[in-house]
Parts: sequence; C-alpha cells; structure tokens
Amino acid sequence: MRFSDLVDRAKGIERKRLVIANAEKENEIKAVEQAFELGIIEPILTGDPLKLSQYSNRFEVIPASGSEDAVKKAVSMVRDNKADLLLKGTVSTSLFLKGVLNKERGLRGRGVLSHIALLDIPSYTKILFITDGGMCIHPDLKTKVEIIKNAISFAASIGIKKPKVGLLSAVEVVNTDMKDTEDWAVITKMYQRGEFKDAIIDGPLAMDILLSKEAAEIKGINTPVAGDVDVIIVPDIITGNSVAKALLYLSPGVQAAGIIAGASRPVVMLSRADSAETKLNSIILGVVCYS
Repeated sequence: MRFSDLVDRAKGIERKRLVIANAEKENEIKAVEQAFELGIIEPILTGDPLKLSQYSNRFEVIPASGSEDAVKKAVSMVRDNKADLLLKGTVSTSLFLKGVLNKERGLRGRGVLSHIALLDIPSYTKILFITDGGMCIHPDLKTKVEIIKNAISFAASIGIKKPKVGLLSAVEVVNTDMKDTEDWAVITKMYQRGEFKDAIIDGPLAMDILLSKEAAEIKGINTPVAGDVDVIIVPDIITGNSVAKALLYLSPGVQAAGIIAGASRPVVMLSRADSAETKLNSIILGVVCYS
C-alpha cells in the first residue's frame, strides 16, 4: 500500500466534518483548504474570530477566547457528534492532550492512547508505521502491549489486515541490561502462543534487520519481518520521535502523516512545524480510518 491508495479511498468517502483546535497558522489552514477542495471534509475553525474573519464566508468559525478555550470547544464538538474528527492546530501538545484526555469531556477510548506516524518512503516497499513517538514516554510492558494492539487495529482500519510488526532494539538477543529486549521477548512469546492473531510479530530486532533482508541474511537471523516490516514498535518516545523525524527529513520524496490511535474518535496530532502537505496527509488518514 502507498499513500496514493489512501488518497483515492478518501475521495470516495462522503465528506467528514473536521474541526481544528485553534486554527491560526497558514500551513494548517492551507491543508484544510486543500482537503476541502479535494471534497473530503467540511472544515470548522475554532480560534480568534478576528484572525479567522477572512474565512468566515467559506467555513464555519467558532470563536474562542484563547488556546485552551479553542481546544475545549473543538473536543466538545467531536464528542457531541457535531464534528467527525479533530485536528490539532496552533496549540501546545500538552494543552491539546489535556483536552483530549479529559475524563468527563474528552475523547478517551477504552485503553491506552498512542501516536502513530506513517511514512511513505519511495525507497521502501510500502507505507511504514512508527509508534509510539508522541504519547507514551516510557511505556512498561503492559502499555507496550496496548500500543501494539492500537497499531494492529489501526492498520486494519486502513486495509492492512495482518501487518508485520517489528519490535525495535539495538540487538537481536535478550540483554538484562536493556529492559526493552526483555519486554520484546515476552511479547514475542505472547505472539507465538496466539495472543496476537491479527499480526506477525518478532523482536527484539535492530533497525537494519527490520528494513533489510540482506542484513538479516548476513547476521544469520531468520525472521518473517526482515525487510518487509509494516509497523515498527519503539521502546520509548525519544526513539520513536527521533526515528520518525530523521526519516522524514532525510528521505527524499517522503510523505508523512500522524494520528492518535485508541481514542473514541479520530484525532489528528502533528508538530506545529509540520508542512501543509503532512497536515493534509494526516487529514486524509483520519478520514479513511473513520470510515
């Protein structure tokens, strides 16, 4: 699957109502305009009414007294079914998540919320997921299991029915000085005993194994995910954030998108520095997974 496949699917879906929490920067509004022109969303902008007045003749504008009020109103619209999906605008991640995770008026699902970055790298065979580089800081074993479940469920929602999941580490053996290798070994054993029926899972594995069959052959490692991985599960937020951004900035022609998995409704969360293209891609992703 390539990102162009998701674009085609989004165009065939009835328009969804998307609300931006504190619309302000040009790149996010440009992305929304492009998504509107593609026929996939009806935009709703929350934020400073003076800054958004130029858009009020085209889109619905919900006045807000500041970033926190904009987040509160945007989240409430999705929760109350007045909008279908939520997009993070010009607001800090912590403030945005405070609204999303609110126990009474937020968009919590039944389990852990985790962030998934999607990268379509021309030199790789298909779309690559990296998770979690945006939500769970130092996940324990239980949380890692939930992150994997979120990724498998999300993959299914966009048409990847049995993703190959690689558990990222620096080595391919259990090292008691590296806690993640112990967690990955436990999870791999869980998979072998049938606890993840909708995926193929292996780890611990280093990045070269995940991305290259040749590297696996040289190291003498036999794994079905070598060079064909769909989902890379990282040990912590620093690793996930760094790997995703390195691939984004160093891979010519890459297309990227990001979304929160595990919420009760689609939540699109990106860096404020992300381009209009990345924001548009993420909106497309949210529309596809909602349908």
